[in-house]
Amino acid sequence: MNFQEQFEIYRTHFETYLENRCAGMAFEPQILTESMRYSLLSGGKRIRPVLFFSALEAFGLSFAGEEPLAFALECIHTYSLIHDDLPAMDNDDFRRGRPSNHKVFGEANAILAGDALLSYAFDCMLSECGRDRAHLCAAQALSRAAGAEGMVAGQSLDLLSTGKPGDEKALLAIYRNKTGRLIAAPVVMAAILSGQYQKEAEAFGLALGALFQLTDDILDAVGNRAALGKSIGKDAQEGKLTAVSVYGLEGARRRADESARKCLDVLHTMESADTGFLTQLTEYVRGRDR
Repeated sequence: MNFQEQFEIYRTHFETYLENRCAGMAFEPQILTESMRYSLLSGGKRIRPVLFFSALEAFGLSFAGEEPLAFALECIHTYSLIHDDLPAMDNDDFRRGRPSNHKVFGEANAILAGDALLSYAFDCMLSECGRDRAHLCAAQALSRAAGAEGMVAGQSLDLLSTGKPGDEKALLAIYRNKTGRLIAAPVVMAAILSGQYQKEAEAFGLALGALFQLTDDILDAVGNRAALGKSIGKDAQEGKLTAVSVYGLEGARRRADESARKCLDVLHTMESADTGFLTQLTEYVRGRDR
């Protein structure tokens, strides 16, 4: 089975679970449910659930039965996108080729939809914590990656750095927290559940997160809006601190190659794990156009 076929198995399995969970949502008022569903079901690569499922298999576990934690991951990621698109944040009118949540439901309802998705994620995680200590620790790892020690801290620093001269130290901190921690979380969670490779999983995930954000920065400068499904060129217009603004376009590309090599180097140290798919996923992220 090739990489794309395996990726589609993971993605389709998660998409089916996601659709069933969304079909069961019946929160009142109805606009809350509609706005939550709108963003959850708006497509996307589902990189984080795919990472979680593939890492579980790489470490010798089955992904069947672990869907609630994957769903929690996607709820947290989706809430972050809704809030990131708000006028007070990145002020983006499009996400995944569709109008952003706030353009459809209004700013206030978009904020509440994001709040609800974050809370719903924790509800899902708490329902898994009673299974065993490993699931409790996996949920805690995701919680920390999403909050003031991770993604939210990175978002705050991103806002503080906007419009200021290029600062590599700040850029790397933004990369590690805003993107890296939530990319690393599914791999770390899988490692926790398997009882092995936690240190290596974090190193790989953070390097993959850096690679993902580097390619994002590059694509914002030279990408195609139709392929990306969101506005391009906004980073430069708004004075965002990016790899392109700090290193230049070619420098950003070189650092993307370096991050990809670091991912592969870490994977090679996991001698008893089946890292073939994760190796190909690294190559996929480096070569993506969306």
